[in-house]
Amino acid sequence: MFDFIENNKKFSQIILGLISLTFAFWGINSYFSGASSDDYIAKIGNQNVTPQEFANALSQRQEQLRRARGGKVDPELLDNQAIRAAVLDTLVSQQLLLGQAAHSGMSISDHDLEKIIGTAPIFQQDGKFSSALYMDWLSSQGYTQISFENGMRHDLMQTRMNDAYLGSAIVPNTVAERLLQINNEQREVSMRPLIPDQYMANVKLSPDAAQKYYDAHLSDFQVPEQVRLDYIVFSIDMVAARVSVSDSEVQQFYETNHARYAMDEQRRASHILIAVDSKADAATKQAARAKAEQLSQQAHRNPAQFAELARKNSQDPGSAAQGGDLGWFPHGAMVKPFDDAVFQMKPGQISGPIETQYGYHIIRLDAVKGRSFDDIKTQVANDLKHQQATQQFSQLAEQLNNLAFEQGASLQPAAEALKLTIQHSGWISRTSSNDRLLGNPKLLQAVFSDDVLKNKRNTDAIDVGGNILVVAHITDYQAASERPFAEVSAEIEKYLSRQQAAQLAAAQGRDLLERLKHGENIAIAWGPSKPVSHSVTQEATNLLLQETFKIDVSKLPAYGGVESPQGGYMLLKISRVSENNEPDSAGKIETVKGQLQQTVGQEEMSAYIAELKSATDVVVNQKLLEKPQ
Repeated sequence: MFDFIENNKKFSQIILGLISLTFAFWGINSYFSGASSDDYIAKIGNQNVTPQEFANALSQRQEQLRRARGGKVDPELLDNQAIRAAVLDTLVSQQLLLGQAAHSGMSISDHDLEKIIGTAPIFQQDGKFSSALYMDWLSSQGYTQISFENGMRHDLMQTRMNDAYLGSAIVPNTVAERLLQINNEQREVSMRPLIPDQYMANVKLSPDAAQKYYDAHLSDFQVPEQVRLDYIVFSIDMVAARVSVSDSEVQQFYETNHARYAMDEQRRASHILIAVDSKADAATKQAARAKAEQLSQQAHRNPAQFAELARKNSQDPGSAAQGGDLGWFPHGAMVKPFDDAVFQMKPGQISGPIETQYGYHIIRLDAVKGRSFDDIKTQVANDLKHQQATQQFSQLAEQLNNLAFEQGASLQPAAEALKLTIQHSGWISRTSSNDRLLGNPKLLQAVFSDDVLKNKRNTDAIDVGGNILVVAHITDYQAASERPFAEVSAEIEKYLSRQQAAQLAAAQGRDLLERLKHGENIAIAWGPSKPVSHSVTQEATNLLLQETFKIDVSKLPAYGGVESPQGGYMLLKISRVSENNEPDSAGKIETVKGQLQQTVGQEEMSAYIAELKSATDVVVNQKLLEKPQ
């Protein structure tokens, strides 16, 4: 594949990222909210992050996680305190950056915004921006033109702020060269594990060791209070399963949202590249263009000779030998001028010269492939069902919550009204459950609240993440108790024995290491020698890798050792060190410099945001962050 494919065009990422999310999808808890306009999740100076803004951002993050994992995600992972805190921190950072951008006079012109939106593939029809497609998409997502374009302006301003830092970091060549040198160094390492099992025979516990441990750690043997539940589950997938759509509705939905499904189209093209540096002088560029135009004329006169022309003349080393063939690629994979040209061509058509930062290209479109409506009919139908289910879900969720409260002594009325099955749990405690839904912290907090535990009432409809609601009712209760010593004594003795064996192994490991370092000749059954380096995937864990490269190798063999997190000790012997003495190419050095610049720039941006936070009054409403009302 030729070397000017770009997968990280920032403006395209922004708009495709926005379009890929369902921004009209509100947080479930907002269906039940009675919050006033004065409520806020966070106050940043005189700006607020509202519960609705937080709910939207949380939903977007959940959708990203769900898609990244193919839709199969533990609901608890989608809505826990860590994710909520991270989402809020992002919103606070965005507000601070926007404030600074506005203060510095930064703005996104109407012309810039029109250009970015106008080139988004999802709004294109026959290679041109379609106002009708744009307005239909806004309507389908619940956006007004003003709200969407304001959101775009904010994101673009933040991107420019980020670029100001990421592009200004300075990394000297010597730093990149040293990092490459470290990365390329390889050490031949032999290992000798000292595992606890080998020392079990030497363990000597006192007769009362287990009892003493039990008495000192009584809290470890507490069985917490537990409950058994009846519960009902209601999800957007259940609503979608009940939605029925006709073939004509599916066809109409496909036609209305054709741009969304056209993103799957791929094209195969060949090209002839006449390379010229974008910074070359005018004469050099003119000479390259003249050669490209000459080749274009030859290709047009005799299209059958295109591959031969590419083999003899193309200066793209990745494709010339294949007659210029670039293989299949989707819309947006290539640099923009090349991509725009290819996706406006018809199979067999030759176009060019097309100028990019790499030079001049003569392009031939070889083939087009994509999925037909029949191929994706099931997917389209599911998308339509999900859209309709989303609209119904908010109403039904509110009905469920009302019934759970008004008929609080039983789940039966709510279950019958929404045609849900009452399910039954095993024993669960405040902090744990084997059930993914019932182990949700918010649900457990509700279950063990006074109103539910003591007054025997239903919980509210609890959002456990992933568009799933659970209502629970306690059917049985067991007070906290303590496991008797007789029941746990064998477990304690086993734990103490292994702990002592691990200590014996580590002690002997440290002793052997000191003797080896002092030059003592000790008979040790070392394992086979294996190469270890930072740049090559290997069996060594991060801990062993770090320890290996801490060892002083000024004199070989060199020795080191490290305690295993699982218990025991690992002795290390380095018998050989090899370095790549060949000078690294300028390309490698530039790549490493680019990576370091990104890292340094991100660190500087993080420090800048931290400085803004420390200089700004940021107040977080922990109650609403924990459980939006």
